[in-house]
Amino acid sequence: MKTFDLSSEVRPILEAVANRMIPEDAWPSATNGGVLKYLELHAGEVPAIWTDLIEPGLLALDAKALGLHGQPFTELLAAEQDRLLHDLEHDRFLDWPVSPKLFFDTLLSFVIEGYYGSPTAGGNHESKSWNMIGFRPGTVSESQAPVQETDLPQLAFDQLRDQYDVIIVGAGAGGSVAAAVLSESGLRVLVVERGSWLQYNEIGNDHLRNHRLSKYGHNTGPGLKGNPRTILLAGGEERITAPFEGEYHNNAMTLGGGTRVYGAQAWRFHKDDFRMASRYGVPDGSSLSDWPIQYDELEPYYERAEWEVGVSGDGDAHHGRGNRRRPYPMPALSMTLEAERLARGAAKLGWDVGPVPLLINSVERDGRPACGRCGQCVGFPCPTNSKNGGHNTMLVRAIATGNCDLICDTMVERIDTEGGKHATGVRLVQEVAGSIQRRQVRAGHVMVAAGAIESARLLLNSASDLEPNGIGNRNGQVGRNLQGHVYAGAYGLFDEPVQDGLGPGVSIATFRFDHGNGGGIIGGGFLANEFTRLPLIHWYRALAPDAVRWGIAGKETMRESFLRTSQIQGPIQEISTAESRVRLSPKVKDRFGIPVAQLSGNVHPESIRAATLLAEQAENWLWASGAQKVWQTRPGGGLSGGQHQAGTLRMGDNPATSVTDPLGRVHGYDNLWVSDGSVHVTNGGVNPVLTILALAFRTAENLVKQG
Repeated sequence: MKTFDLSSEVRPILEAVANRMIPEDAWPSATNGGVLKYLELHAGEVPAIWTDLIEPGLLALDAKALGLHGQPFTELLAAEQDRLLHDLEHDRFLDWPVSPKLFFDTLLSFVIEGYYGSPTAGGNHESKSWNMIGFRPGTVSESQAPVQETDLPQLAFDQLRDQYDVIIVGAGAGGSVAAAVLSESGLRVLVVERGSWLQYNEIGNDHLRNHRLSKYGHNTGPGLKGNPRTILLAGGEERITAPFEGEYHNNAMTLGGGTRVYGAQAWRFHKDDFRMASRYGVPDGSSLSDWPIQYDELEPYYERAEWEVGVSGDGDAHHGRGNRRRPYPMPALSMTLEAERLARGAAKLGWDVGPVPLLINSVERDGRPACGRCGQCVGFPCPTNSKNGGHNTMLVRAIATGNCDLICDTMVERIDTEGGKHATGVRLVQEVAGSIQRRQVRAGHVMVAAGAIESARLLLNSASDLEPNGIGNRNGQVGRNLQGHVYAGAYGLFDEPVQDGLGPGVSIATFRFDHGNGGGIIGGGFLANEFTRLPLIHWYRALAPDAVRWGIAGKETMRESFLRTSQIQGPIQEISTAESRVRLSPKVKDRFGIPVAQLSGNVHPESIRAATLLAEQAENWLWASGAQKVWQTRPGGGLSGGQHQAGTLRMGDNPATSVTDPLGRVHGYDNLWVSDGSVHVTNGGVNPVLTILALAFRTAENLVKQG
C-alpha cells in the first residue's frame, strides 16, 4: 500500500491535533495508538483529500494559532488547542482556504478510524483501543483452529461442455439450492458465478471495508472498478455509484452470494404476508398485490430449507407465524446478557418474545462446529465455518454428485432465446490476464438466480427481435417493484453493561407489531436486538445525539457506552411501488461493455408510517428494560433494496402484472426460470433468505418434474 509523505511542516501539527482529538490518559493517545501510521497509509489511498483539504486546513489552523496566541499550534496549552478545535467544529472561522467544519469533521473521522479500526489497517496498535472499550473480535475460545472450508473446484472456459441440462446464473442462496436439487436428480448442471471463490483469509476483517460498514470498499465482489450502477435523478440525469456506496444496493457478489457474510436470520413469512392486498387493500401510489401462492403451499419447503441448509431456533416460540410440522433441527443459541435484560422489559409490557432463528450451527452439524460466538459476525465470513450458506452446504452437495460444474469470475451477459418462448443457452464473458473472452453454452433449461437487481438487468439486456424490450418484458413489468427493507428502532443507554460480546448478538425478538398491530399500519414488522457492533459502527451510529465525540470526554464516551448501549430495530413490510425499479442505463456500461443497472424510486409513505410505529415501540421496550437514555432511529425516503433486495421479476397468474408464473417460470417460456428474491410479490416484515431458499427448493423440484 502506498504511503503519503507528510511534509515536515504539516506532520507535527497533525500529530498535535490528533492527540487532542484522542488524548493520553490511562490508555494511549492517538499517536501512541498508531493513528499516524494509519493516516499515512490512508492518505496514500485518497491523496486529493489530503492535498486539497487536510494539509491546507492544518496550515490554516497553525496560522490561526499564531495570530491569536503568538505561538504555533504545537506549542499552545492543551486548553488553548481544544478551544481552537472547538471553534473549528462549530464553523466559527471566516476566510479560511477550506471549510473549517468540513476539515474538522473529515480529519476527526480519519483519526477515529485509525484508533478504533482494524490493526491490519495500520492503526490501533496492539488492539489497545478495543481492549479499552471491551470489544472482542474473535471467538470465545482463545485457541481457535484455522477455519476449515471445503474447496469447490472450478472449470475454465475450455473445460466447459457445449451443452448442459440446466445452466444456473448465480451461486447465492437460490442458485445453490437449485444446483443441489437438480444435480442430485441426475441432471447435468453448470453454475455460473460472476464473483470469485473467496476463502476465509481472502475476505478479511477490515472494519471499514465490509458489508456492515463499507466506507472505502467492501470485502467481496464486484470489483470497485469497471462495475458501476447509476441512479436516475428527478431531472432525468444519471449519477454513477460505486459498489461500496449505499446507493449501489450491493449484495455480496462471491461464491455463496450474500450468504457468505450475512447475519443469517431465518424467518418464515407470515401467512398474511402472502395476501397483503386482500387484507389491507391497495394504498394509493402502490403496486401492493397478493402472491399467487399461499403459506401452506410453501410450508413443506420452509421445513426442507430449515433441515437441509440448517437452522437453529425454538419452534415453539413466536406463535402465529404459521403452522409447523417439525421443530428446528438445532436448538437456539443461548441468550445473551442483553437479551435477558430485554426479556424482563418485555415481560413488564406484556409482550411475547422468543429467540431469533439463525442459519448458524448451535451444535456440531455436517462436520462443521457450533458457532464460536465471535464479535464480528454479520458482514464477515465465519471464522468457525458455522454459518450455513450456499458455499458450504448446497453447493458442496451439488459438486459432490459429479453432475455439477462450477465456473467463477464469469458473467452471463445475455440469455439466448428462440421464438420468444424458449431459452437455448447463455453467452458468457470473462477477463483472463487482461484479455476479454466470450463463449456461448447451450442449455435445456436456464435458471436465473443473480439477485433482484442483476437478474432484472440480465433479462433486460437479453432483448431480441421478438422481445425488443427484454425477455419477459412485453408488458413492461421487468425491473418494477424493487423493494428491500427499511429499518427503524432505537438505542438505549444503561447504567451497567448489557453487552457480553457474544455473537452473533441478535438473540431476542417480538412480533407484537406485525399484522394486527393495533397501530392502523399496513403489515408492520418485528423488533429484535441487534448484531454485535464494531467499535467504528458504535462511534458512527450508536453514540447518543448529544454525546461528546472527541477529546478526553469523547474517549470516555466510547469507554463508558460501548458495553452499556442496546439497540433494538427491525424491518417493516414494505409497500411496493411500480416506479421503484431497475432499467438499463442508456449511457453507462461496465468493463465488458454491458449496459449497467439504472436504479430509481422511493419508499412508499405507508412504509415510513410503519417504521415510525416500530421506532416508537422500540423506545418503549428499552425504557421498560431499564435504559436511562433512549433515542430513536428512522429511515429516509430513498429507494430501498440493499441486501434484502426483491421484487423485480414478481410471480403472478397474470402476465400483464407479473413476470413469472407461480412456479417461478417466465411467462410464455417453457424452460426459463427464476430462483431468487426477485420473484417475491411482497418481501415480508422479516429477513427474506429463508423464503428465497424455500422457493428455490420448490422451483427446482418443479423443473425436475417437467424433465
